[in-house]
Amino acid sequence: MARRNIELVLLCIAAPLVGLLFAMIAINNGQVVDVNTLGVPLGIFGAFFVAHLTLRAFAPGADPAILPLSFALSGIGIAFVTRLRPDLAVGQLLWLFVGIGCMIVIVAFFRNLDKVVNYKYTLMIVGFVLLLSPLIPGLGQEIYGSRIWLHFGSYSFQPGEVAKLVIVLFLAGYLAQNREMLSVFTVRVGPFRLPDARTLMPLLLMWGVALLIVVFEKDLGSAVVFFFVFLIMLYVATGKKFYLVCGLLLIAVGGLGAFAVFDHVQIRVQTWLDPFADAQNTGYQLTQAIYSIADGDLFGVGLGRGLAGDIPIPVVESDFIFAAIAEEIGLLGAAGLLLLFLCFCIRGFVTAARAKSDVSSFIAVGMTSIIVLQAFIIVGGVTRLIPLTGLTLPFISQGGSSLLASFIAVGFLLRCGDEGTGVAKEMTSATAALSTNSVLGRVSLGKRLTNTMIIFSLMFAALVANLTWIMVIQADYYQNHAGNNHVMMKEARNERGTVSTYDGVVLAQSVPTDNGTYERTYPAGDLASHVIGYASDQYGTAGIEAACNDTLRGQENFASITDVMNSLAGASVPGNDVTLTLNAKVQQAAQDALAGSVGACVVLDPETGAVLAMASAPTYAAADFATMLSNAASDGADDESALLNRATQALYAPGSTFKMVTLATALQDGIVDENTVFNSPGTMTIGNAPVTNFEGNDYGQLTVTQATALSSNTVFGQLGVEMGAQRLVEGADQFGFDRTIDFPLPLYTSLMPDPADMTEWETAWAAAGEPVGENQTENHPSPSGPQATVLEMALVGAGIANQGAIMQPYLVDGIYNANGSRSFTAAPSKLSQAVDADIADRTKEVLKSVVTSGTGTAAAIPGVEVAGKTGTAEKEDSNDSWFVGMAPAENPRAVVAIIIEDGAEGAGAEKAQNVLKTALEVQGLL
Repeated sequence: MARRNIELVLLCIAAPLVGLLFAMIAINNGQVVDVNTLGVPLGIFGAFFVAHLTLRAFAPGADPAILPLSFALSGIGIAFVTRLRPDLAVGQLLWLFVGIGCMIVIVAFFRNLDKVVNYKYTLMIVGFVLLLSPLIPGLGQEIYGSRIWLHFGSYSFQPGEVAKLVIVLFLAGYLAQNREMLSVFTVRVGPFRLPDARTLMPLLLMWGVALLIVVFEKDLGSAVVFFFVFLIMLYVATGKKFYLVCGLLLIAVGGLGAFAVFDHVQIRVQTWLDPFADAQNTGYQLTQAIYSIADGDLFGVGLGRGLAGDIPIPVVESDFIFAAIAEEIGLLGAAGLLLLFLCFCIRGFVTAARAKSDVSSFIAVGMTSIIVLQAFIIVGGVTRLIPLTGLTLPFISQGGSSLLASFIAVGFLLRCGDEGTGVAKEMTSATAALSTNSVLGRVSLGKRLTNTMIIFSLMFAALVANLTWIMVIQADYYQNHAGNNHVMMKEARNERGTVSTYDGVVLAQSVPTDNGTYERTYPAGDLASHVIGYASDQYGTAGIEAACNDTLRGQENFASITDVMNSLAGASVPGNDVTLTLNAKVQQAAQDALAGSVGACVVLDPETGAVLAMASAPTYAAADFATMLSNAASDGADDESALLNRATQALYAPGSTFKMVTLATALQDGIVDENTVFNSPGTMTIGNAPVTNFEGNDYGQLTVTQATALSSNTVFGQLGVEMGAQRLVEGADQFGFDRTIDFPLPLYTSLMPDPADMTEWETAWAAAGEPVGENQTENHPSPSGPQATVLEMALVGAGIANQGAIMQPYLVDGIYNANGSRSFTAAPSKLSQAVDADIADRTKEVLKSVVTSGTGTAAAIPGVEVAGKTGTAEKEDSNDSWFVGMAPAENPRAVVAIIIEDGAEGAGAEKAQNVLKTALEVQGLL
């Protein structure tokens, strides 16, 4: 009775696991955990305890682990069916009790399994009739595309579940009686011996039946299980690998033929390869399952907190129950469940190794293979390791037919185990291999069973590896997938954090609705709409809402250990609040400056890199993003232009503002000084082509300072040629051109051409800020340049204002949890040293003259010294007006860069003046 005592101990170990699942369901439903709420697990344990007593009386030698494994698996199954479909839970529980009853009957009354041999052909006929009975007109029923059901009034039954067990009994009897004939190959082909046609007939018959199932019942899963169980039993019986190779070739031929002929097979394969291609139709089940599994992470979201039941996966309680399990108990729990099936496999094959007769051994192999193969195929399909087939997860899935068949299989396994012999008898029985009731050579049998167990172990290892890939490595990808409605629903239920300006103006917040969800609102109208972006269950996220998505959802930037524990436990907590570096007054001034125009404006704190304002025009009210996006998708709509953030996602010719780069680089290299004199005619030939001043103005002799103030193109063209293309491009790169700059919002890279591609004429115009010549052609592979974003030109100004040091630009100043505890504070960091500090100061002195007596006088602020540079980027039919300025010039605290598309001369300086003034006012400098 030692085996039964071990069995009782294992049952008692599994009982708390099952009870805990039901207790968690009760807690999730707001119930008190007591005897009443735990009545179901207690009843299940009672039924298995009765089965245990039966084994003590009728099968004391049966394997001690199979019954506890069945208890754990079926208990988990009943718990999750109760969680997902409580209306079906009572029926499932009744089927569980019926299944346990059938298992007890088999153990108590099927005392001699060797008698199966006497009825093997009767079993074959019964099995095939059951398997193909759904094809009977008026009786068979098609559900979810497969004709595998018999319909009796309001009840349905899958005869194929029982048919597979009956056919296993037939195969066990047939193989036990004919294994020697099947093992002897009499046909010689060259150096090989092959079986004759009569020997191959069983293999071809089973292949044909499998094809019939696929063709007429559209049940790919049952066909695969049926055929592979036969192959496994045939290999264990004969040890001939030829049958495996031949069988795999036959299944490959059948599979290719089915794919070529049947639409439903093609759909299954195409859905497996890319379920997201038709995520709302053929791929819906699989994509929803992947989203659920990806949410599980290591520990799961918690029992009852998953969305597999709220966002309905069709038949989630049956075919897709594993997705719900993985989501709610995580990778560790799902892998543990697979380990239970692998343990069941091992104990089943151990039972086969101990069996006293060939019949018992083959029955054990067949019954074990059915359960384990079915588990692998459905889990592999749900997790996209293999194409999805319509099968249930044994013991777990809702479905009386499946549960009944699983316990009938367990009954036969226990009976086979009770017929096992002791070690001494096992070894001596090998000498009687010719007897029908003896077991084939133990060493050979052990090797075949070991090989089969290794294959099953590798298969389940692949399942765990694939789960790890989805739930850990690729989890972020799936959770951020544009069509992931799970993330959208979770976000609707959770309070997303607020986004505010540095001075406390709320730009985005979540407000509760009557149905318990939260709605994202944007109370500041169009203030910083391009920066804030949007968070939508239809369109996803953009802007800061996208950059700080995990933070705003409360999944990053934890302020306390409590925040960390709540996240790991899957608890619903409010998101973190994000405070931006933007100042509402400066931001409004920037937007006012652009009103009625097309353009962009950026204001930086040069000492820190903090973005004080970022505006783009035309603009829109942030709350209207859905309408804007919808209109932008319509033919002929132009709303997309308003959605474009021109400060970061548009490249412009910087015009004469680029002369700041040219001047600073030339001073750094000692090529000129502030008083170096150049001739400045209205036009001059450089590199066999003309370089002209704006409107052809002839300035005569100019110093570098005067040429900068008057923005002479001919002087800077000569200066560029004297510097050379290589040094000009290197200087621009030091200021941030051709560099990928880390920034929360999408940011285009500002461009310069490859010096090797630049002609002398192109170099001259590039030094003056105009991209000319060919743009990425066969003769000019690199882009023409310079081309810059408004943010890049603000960084150029900030580098000159901050003694040559360009600071990393940033938008997020701080992050706070729901209790107001700060979890993140921005720390300024240096991006690059564009030029030496003294060179930056000398450049800044030159730029003062632009505002005092040059082209930028409209930017002057009474009582404050301003330095800056205007720019007129010439286009075919109009010009873009630029200004980059800084103040106070002796120690700049704000830098502004602005562009007005198709603007009048000097419009940039005029528009920038109030923006710069407002930035100084909010800092108390005016």
